[in-house]
Amino acid sequence: MSVQVENLEKNMARLTVEVSVEDMEKAINAVYLQTRGRIAVPGFRKGKAPRKMIERLYGKGVFLEDAANDVIPEEYRKAMKESGLDIVSQPSINVVQLESDKPFIFTAEVAVRPEVTLGEYKGVEVPASKVEVTDEEVDAELGREQEKNSRYITVEDRGAESGDRVTLDFDGSVDGIPFEGGKGSDYPLVLGSSSFIPGFEDQLIGAKAGEHVEVNVTFPEEYQEKSLAGKAAVFACDIKKVEYKELPELDDDFAQDVSEFDTLDEYKTSIRENLKKKKEDEALRAKEDAAVEKVIENAQMEIPDAMIDTQARQMMEDFANRLEMQGLSMEQYSQFTGQSMEMLIEQSKPQALKQIQTRLVLEKVAEAEDIQVSDEELDEELGKMASAYGMEAEKLKETFNEDTLNQIRKDVAVQKAVTLLAEAAKEV
Repeated sequence: MSVQVENLEKNMARLTVEVSVEDMEKAINAVYLQTRGRIAVPGFRKGKAPRKMIERLYGKGVFLEDAANDVIPEEYRKAMKESGLDIVSQPSINVVQLESDKPFIFTAEVAVRPEVTLGEYKGVEVPASKVEVTDEEVDAELGREQEKNSRYITVEDRGAESGDRVTLDFDGSVDGIPFEGGKGSDYPLVLGSSSFIPGFEDQLIGAKAGEHVEVNVTFPEEYQEKSLAGKAAVFACDIKKVEYKELPELDDDFAQDVSEFDTLDEYKTSIRENLKKKKEDEALRAKEDAAVEKVIENAQMEIPDAMIDTQARQMMEDFANRLEMQGLSMEQYSQFTGQSMEMLIEQSKPQALKQIQTRLVLEKVAEAEDIQVSDEELDEELGKMASAYGMEAEKLKETFNEDTLNQIRKDVAVQKAVTLLAEAAKEV
C-alpha cells in the first residue's frame, strides 16, 4: 500500500491510497472462498465451482467490489497512521480505480485538527455573580420536604375538593363507541393536577365514594391521537375512594423525622447552608462558562464541516445509547417525535460546534500554560470514575490501555485549564 497526502482548504486533507495488485488478489480470493457456496454454476455442486469458472460465467470482476469493500477499512487505517495527520472526522471515501489486474486506488477526504491561535485568555471580563439565599427560598425548600412527607387520608363526610386524590374506574366512549386507551381501573387522580383532558377533573368536584359520575369532555383540536382530536367524549366514572392530603406540622418533631437535626431552626439553618453551597457551585460554573466563552471569542480557528458532522453524529449515537438504556430505541423515538436521525443530527450541529471550539481552546490553553497532570491527579480522577462505576480504582485502571489513560490525563488537564481561566477572570 502507498499513500499520498494532499492538503485542502479549511483544514481538510485528501489521502490517495493505492492497494497493490497482489494485495487485491488476496482479497478477491478471500471473497471467493467466503461466497462460493452461494453461487450456482451449472455442472458443479454449490461451493465446488473453481473461481475461474465463476468469473467466466459472471464476469472477471464478480468479486472485485466486495474485495474492495473488505480492504478499504484496513487500508484506510494504515494510510491514516502513515500520513501522520491528526484526523478528527470520519473519512469520505471515493473509488478512483477498481479494475481487474490493476492496483485499487481510492481517496479519503478527512478533517484535520485545526490549529488554534489564542487571543487574550487570562483576565477576561465576566459578569459578576451575587450569592444570596432568601427566607422565601428556605421556606420553599422546607415546603417541598413537607410535601414529600405528606399522607393521604380517606374522606368520609364530604365530596371531593380540588387537591384531593380520587381513586376511580373510568370507561370512555365517543358516539357510544369505546376507544383505545379510554378505560382505566383504580386510577389515582389528584383533582386540579390537570392530568386529564381539560374539564374532566372539574366535573368530579363534589363526588363521593361509591357514586357514579358521567363526565362530558371534548378532546383538544391538537390532541396527539388524531382520531380523537376535537371529538366529544363521555367517561363513565365510578368513584371508589376520596382522600385529602395531610401535611406534617413544621416543628421539631418534623425536623427529627426528616433530618439529623433536633430542632426545626437547626434544620432550616442546614437548608440555608445547602442552598448557599448549591448557588455557589452554580455561580462558579457560570463564571467558568463565561470565561471559556470569552476566550473562544478571542481565539482564531477554522473548524471544518466534516469535524462538526462527526461530532454531531457521535452526540446522537450517545443519545441513542442512553435511550436504549431506558428501553427505547432510536426508531421508536423518531416515531414519537416525528424527527429522523438526520434531522436530529442537523439540529445538534450548533452544539457540536460549541463543544469542538471549547475543547480545542482549552487544550491550547493547557499547552500554553504547560499544564501537567501528575500520577496522583490521574489516580484521583480514576478514583472518581471507579466510584461512579461501583468498581475498585486499581481494577478499573487495569481495564484501560495507555491511550485511554493519556486521554484521561488530557481531560484532567482541560479541567485544570477551565479552573485557571475562571480564577484569572475579572468580575464586572
